[in-house]
Amino acid sequence: MHDVPIVVMGVSGSGKTTVGTRLAAALGVDYAEGDEFHPPANVAKMAAGTPLDDADREPWLDALAGWLAERSGEGAVVTCSALKRVYRDRLRASAPDAFFLHLDLPRGELERRLADRRGHFMPLSLLDSQLATLEPLEPDEIGSAVDGTRSPEDLVREAVAALER
Repeated sequence: MHDVPIVVMGVSGSGKTTVGTRLAAALGVDYAEGDEFHPPANVAKMAAGTPLDDADREPWLDALAGWLAERSGEGAVVTCSALKRVYRDRLRASAPDAFFLHLDLPRGELERRLADRRGHFMPLSLLDSQLATLEPLEPDEIGSAVDGTRSPEDLVREAVAALER
């Protein structure tokens, strides 16, 4: 079942890029860093400490959905916060069989990771807005929530096992 699109989701600092790149390599599929799909205005807004609103996210989500649609039937891994169900639904409109891997971490660990991170536009000050926006996966959504404090290798193994079920 390595031909399904996989969205590695979670708030900033959850390890999406680390897990996503390793998962794509393990599956032998294309990988895309979701942050690279943000228009410059979104990056500037977040860098200034202003949370994005739904209208800001629309072109970003559409670009990600297009990337997934181009890989239909091939499998692919993309990172995307996918914080709200409506965002995930927007991605699923182009990739109906998308599997969402939610990296779930406690607030303290997220704060530590964001404080230690260098060279990224997303400031620690936006963590509260991301956590407030986050809607966990619902039972009817294809995917799995995993303990993001575990090693990337363990998370990749768990994701591959979940895909094979």
